[in-house]
Amino acid sequence: MGASIVDYTTGFPVATTGAAPNEDHQAAAAGTADVVQAAQSRSLFVSAVPHDLLEDLIITTAGGYHLLRLVRTDFDSRLVLYVWLDRIHGNLAVARRRMETLADELVAT
Repeated sequence: MGASIVDYTTGFPVATTGAAPNEDHQAAAAGTADVVQAAQSRSLFVSAVPHDLLEDLIITTAGGYHLLRLVRTDFDSRLVLYVWLDRIHGNLAVARRRMETLADELVAT
């Protein structure tokens, strides 16, 4: 299990903690950026509600969860929180709620 804050415009990890898939935080950050950019650029993921923004993405694998939460700011929204959870020990609902709170706290400070 691990986490990072990623600049999804560059794929650069701003901060990391814990483990990363394949023990490579740089590759995880680059992959996170690719996924966010793909989701934001595809009309398939656009809501029918005008100005509805992408909040988070959840990718489920046999062994874990990959949670991506966009950090919205007034000036430059290009950061995403990325959390990698073990599927057996991780709690998806709790992690998702905590990421929402953390993203709000990052902007408030």
